[in-house]
Amino acid sequence: MSFDRLIEKIVEKQNPTVAGLDPKLGYIPEYIKSAAFEQYGKTLEGAAEALWQFNKGLIDSLCDIVPAVKPQAAYYEMYGWQGVRALERTISYAKEKGMFVITDAKRNDIGTTMQAYAAAHLGKTEIEGERVTAFGADALTVNGYLGTDGIAPVIEVAKAEDKGMFVLVKTSNPSSGELQNLELEGGETIYLHMGKLCERWGEELPGRYGYSGVGAVVGATYPEQLTELRLELPHTFFLVPGYGAQGGTADDIAGAFDKNGLGAIVNSSRGIMCAWQKSGCAEGDFAAAARDEALKMKKLLTDVTGEIKKD
Repeated sequence: MSFDRLIEKIVEKQNPTVAGLDPKLGYIPEYIKSAAFEQYGKTLEGAAEALWQFNKGLIDSLCDIVPAVKPQAAYYEMYGWQGVRALERTISYAKEKGMFVITDAKRNDIGTTMQAYAAAHLGKTEIEGERVTAFGADALTVNGYLGTDGIAPVIEVAKAEDKGMFVLVKTSNPSSGELQNLELEGGETIYLHMGKLCERWGEELPGRYGYSGVGAVVGATYPEQLTELRLELPHTFFLVPGYGAQGGTADDIAGAFDKNGLGAIVNSSRGIMCAWQKSGCAEGDFAAAARDEALKMKKLLTDVTGEIKKD
């Protein structure tokens, strides 16, 4: 099962970090942008080339210490098909380097449309009898608020292709409570009900280490809910956004982990990508700065988890 591979990488590197690759041109060193624009002009193709070169440098610097990357699709789609090509190249290169890839696209639909999303991001596309990989990520973020009709197509692809998903449960944004904290009859919150659906959906994708292939997105900005959901959802692996730039700390996410230090992978995007700007180092050292920041994050997280073990 897909998350078994993620867990094994986390244990191997003793690091429950995922590096978010959400690049903006303002995050990218000038020399990378200048070279791309000299070749392609200030065009969508030039911007996409700058994104790709920036990502490549980050992946090269992080791949031996960070188990996973999480490209956010919107940051590539805004540059048209050229940006989407940079997304595909980023996914492919990260996998070549041995990293687990979570595409953060938050897709949500039903029936054949969701089948198409699942095929595009996780599976294979049928072309006149041939099956071809389009993006080939290991996991996809999905919005579960259309219910089982929007999840079942992803489960089918995940079964066939050894992939996984993370369902939005308790998101890190300030207004998430407007919907997710509402109470249903009997007092159960919507986010807890969604989490329990993840447990049920996950029964179809059991894993070797106690966690299914249906994970949950639970924000670091809500530590009490993280702790609550870890207790309520023993078989659901968490993707935890909101660390660092959004205010979440290592102490805030302590409740996301089980007794073996497993159960969650914590995302940092700007903290890692923009470390070179924060530190004031030379722009040519952007990748080394990202590595230093990732190592600092690893230390803070493992101070909370202790030794991470599979059993």
